[in-house]
Amino acid sequence: MVAQALNLGIFTLMFFIVGMIKPTLPLFFMEKPSRFLILVISTILFMITATMYGEGHRQAQKEQAAKEALAKPQAPVPVPVPQVPAPATTQPAAPQKTAP
Repeated sequence: MVAQALNLGIFTLMFFIVGMIKPTLPLFFMEKPSRFLILVISTILFMITATMYGEGHRQAQKEQAAKEALAKPQAPVPVPVPQVPAPATTQPAAPQKTAP
């Protein structure tokens, strides 16, 4: 979008210069074009150009940040090893006394 903004900026500059020299060239379809109308149209085109350039630059920065975030290797996070309880030692059951 930045390239389109620069192209529109060049067009706006040329429109302004030619219109200030001879307003009938860019506004050929009007009966009596004025330099004030050229100034108004050029101002609007300049605002559009500045907005397009700013948005294109912002989008390019966001894309670059996203690429850098994906390219960075992330440090491994230590995972705690679960503690396994030791097996219980069992005593053999005492022999039961039998009644006579």
